[in-house]
Amino acid sequence: MSELFGPGPDLNTEPVRGRHVLVAGLGRSGMAAADGLMTAGARVTVIEDRDNDTSRDSANLLRTLGAEVVLGPGSTDHLPADVDLVVTSPGLRPAVGVLAEASRAGVPIWSEIELAWQLSAAHLPAAERTPWLAVTGTNGKTTTVQMLAAILAADGKSVALVGNVGRPVMEAVLDTDTRYDVFVVELSSFQLHFSHSLQLHSAAVLNLEPDHLEWHADLEEYAADKARIYERVTHSCVYNVEDPATERMVEEADVTEGARAIGFTLGMPGMSMLGVVDDLLVDRAFVEQRRTSALELAQVSDVQPYAPHNVANALAAAALARSLGVRATAVRDGLRALKLGGHRIETVAEVAGVTWVDDSKATNPAAAASSMQAFESIVWIAGGQAKGTSFDELVPAMAERLRGAVLLGVDREVIRAALAQHAPEVPVIVVDSAETGAMAEVVEAAASMAQPGDTVLLAPGCASLDMFSSYGARGDAFAEEVRKRTAQ
Repeated sequence: MSELFGPGPDLNTEPVRGRHVLVAGLGRSGMAAADGLMTAGARVTVIEDRDNDTSRDSANLLRTLGAEVVLGPGSTDHLPADVDLVVTSPGLRPAVGVLAEASRAGVPIWSEIELAWQLSAAHLPAAERTPWLAVTGTNGKTTTVQMLAAILAADGKSVALVGNVGRPVMEAVLDTDTRYDVFVVELSSFQLHFSHSLQLHSAAVLNLEPDHLEWHADLEEYAADKARIYERVTHSCVYNVEDPATERMVEEADVTEGARAIGFTLGMPGMSMLGVVDDLLVDRAFVEQRRTSALELAQVSDVQPYAPHNVANALAAAALARSLGVRATAVRDGLRALKLGGHRIETVAEVAGVTWVDDSKATNPAAAASSMQAFESIVWIAGGQAKGTSFDELVPAMAERLRGAVLLGVDREVIRAALAQHAPEVPVIVVDSAETGAMAEVVEAAASMAQPGDTVLLAPGCASLDMFSSYGARGDAFAEEVRKRTAQ
């Protein structure tokens, strides 16, 4: 913990020194926030509703460094006295007692992202800051930041991959062992909701689809939080040409004078865009002769695993990298070197003409639809926690691709109703078991439907926590059952 060594020379302690700061939530970002605050000279209180071995270990460490820690149910219900600032976990909704009370009392509420920005960069002129390149969107964030980090590394840059993936930003800010050339930041709508002063070098919104409506009041609030990423951008606002909502966000953003709007498209790019020409990823934005020519960056085949939405992610990553002056060849080299994490259109097995694919990361309908576009004939495995979203657009759009569907999870009836209404000809098997072991029954049902040439696709369109500890655990369970079956 950095408190043992005191603040480094680049840490700006002024925003919090001597203030009483409440950290709400004791996950990894909460630990990093508390560490940074104490390093900067704040008086810190931490509250956490969970009281288990993990939280107690974290609490004991923070107490030795001088923080007050309160654990147990109800800890986040009320705002303690004389708090000057709240730094909140992204898991806490604005309606939670402590945040609602802070809002009513006029106490500022920051995300851990905002805290890291305030302590590291907000006080510096733009030319002196370590650049932050940030990505948000409903789908594809993690893939895109991994692509971006790989491209930057191929250009010889030292990269901190932080935010909603990798490690907390505050942890990297406090890292005195490494001098980073660039921060690559994945931002969720939760984190952006409580981020008020970020001035990013460049930022991208990949897409906008209904999601997390259990957290946000409505789709408009969700979109408004995503759009915060463009505010005060100094160089490039990267948007999705095929998703007009993202372009409107750029048009309405209050950016720094001189910032450019940069589009990405799977079609032929116009000027100030990146796109695809003859199976090549090309740049018509960051070249001098962009009115008349485009620069080759990579081949479509360099994007693995291939799917249209992954090509779009690669173009967004390339646009952000090019905004920082990265060489064109680094885009190709970075994409070729990248090995994405599991559960993203990952082929598990190919047996008797049937391909089994794990895309458990597809946790909302739009992500599932993007995955399904990569295959022609699908036995679709879907279900889990729908988070207030609808499948009424996905099902008719994908009906012609569906050999059948196998449904599981707490909101399986939501999907079954959409299939019954919009694709009644598609066979459906519903697995009612809520046990983790139900995946064996799911795989058996899918196998009974699949024919040679089909893809059995786990693209649930839902979150996983009703039955599994994570989308990764769900994908692992699927892969294990597929391998058991194909080994017979």
